[in-house]
Parts: sequence; C-alpha cells; structure tokens
Amino acid sequence: MSAPPPAIILSTPQMAENIGAVARVMANFGLSDLRLVTPRDGWPQERAWASASGADWPLDNARVFGSVAEAIADLTLVLATTARNRETQLPVLTPRQAAADLHARVAAGQAVGLLFGGERAGLETADIALCQGIVTIPVDERFRSLNLAQAVALNCYEWRLGVDETPRQAFAHNALPPADQAAMMGLYEHLEAELDEAGFFHPPEKRPSMTRNLRVALGRASFTDQEVSTFRGVITALSRGRGRVLAKLAAQKAAAEAARNKP
Repeated sequence: MSAPPPAIILSTPQMAENIGAVARVMANFGLSDLRLVTPRDGWPQERAWASASGADWPLDNARVFGSVAEAIADLTLVLATTARNRETQLPVLTPRQAAADLHARVAAGQAVGLLFGGERAGLETADIALCQGIVTIPVDERFRSLNLAQAVALNCYEWRLGVDETPRQAFAHNALPPADQAAMMGLYEHLEAELDEAGFFHPPEKRPSMTRNLRVALGRASFTDQEVSTFRGVITALSRGRGRVLAKLAAQKAAAEAARNKP
C-alpha cells in the first residue's frame, strides 16, 4: 500500500505570507502535510490564511516542531532543497530526479518529505546532514535566488507530474477530432486543380514531388472538418479572384484593340 504524498517541512520560516503562499502551491499540486519548524513569529498567523487564497487545509492541519530532527522523525527519506554548497557528501538531484525517488519510496509505503530553509539564510549544514539527499533547482547562474514559495512550487510540480501529467479534462471538451482522409483528399485535389490552372507546377515533370510535398505539409497540420472547409473556401475565393483579374485584363486588351482599330 502506498504512503501519503511528501510532507513539506519549512525550517524557521520568517513571513506568514510566505507560509500561506507555500500552502497555496501545495494545494495546487495535491500535497497537504505542512510542517513548520520554529516559525519566527509563532503560529498560527492570520496573514498566512489570507495569502493562501482559500487553500486552507494545509494551514489548518499544519504542525509546529521545535527542531528539524523532530519534524522529520517519522520519515524514511528526507531531501533538503538548497542552492548552496554545504560541503556534505550527499547525492545532488534536480527536482525531477528527486520526484522519481520520492514516488518510488511512496509506492513502497514509506513516508517521505522535502525540507526547505528559511527566507534569509536557507538551511543550516547541521539540518542538511539529517537528510539523505540534496535537491538543487537548475536556475541560471546569473541569478540563483528563488523565494520560498517558488522553490516549493517547482518541487511540488515535479511530484505532480508523476501523479497525473495530463491536462485538465476541461481543456479537452472543445477539442475536435481531425478530418478523415476522404476530406483531406478532397482538399488536396481541389488545391492541386487550382494550382494546375494557375500554372504553378512548372516544369511539369516536377509535379509529382511538388504535390507530395504539399500533401505532407497539409497533412501534418491535422485539420478538423471545419478547417478543411475553411481552407477550401479560401482556395475557391482565390480562384474566383483570379478569374476576375483575367476577365479585367481581357477587357482591357479588347478595349486597346478596339482603340487601335478605330478609324
């Protein structure tokens, strides 16, 4: 039987607003076990609930501990998140690699957690030494600073991908299936007929390769039936416009001939 999702442990968090923001991203990605180690301003703090924007359950059930050792006592795997080299001989992982390890442990029924340091100085070396690995987010070297909620969000997001990597179903409700091949063949032949009429395929011996390239490009677009109809309407409009241009040129030529033949 699998264990619950990872606990999020915040060591000496300073601002209630940041704690609320962490609860908000935890709720976004399906985590709820929030543990606070000696929050600077005590606990609870109303400003945290205001910052959570309705994600109250991680805050309502948050537990406060006097030390990191106490907060992680029931966990079998704890990964410390830090961007600084603390001279510890621990495996260093990206959030994606860490999420894979966490999922494997949870699937085996083990309780796991991610440890985050305070806003000012991050984690102490002594606290990292209690962990079994380090998670470092691969940010740009020119600016490595992330706020607390950002760091939690990136790690929770990677965890969530292992739970469900599909988009929300609501976004698929208006997705239409691609047109069938009969509709696409009608489009190909319509376009090719008009291009023949316009003299596009020149020299003639290149026509097979040119039509093949056009069909590949159009097929790659995966048109819906509505898009096929729209595209064919475009072809028809262009061909009619060409007819009007030709008729205008013919009329101009006839007028010029008449003017030259006028006594």
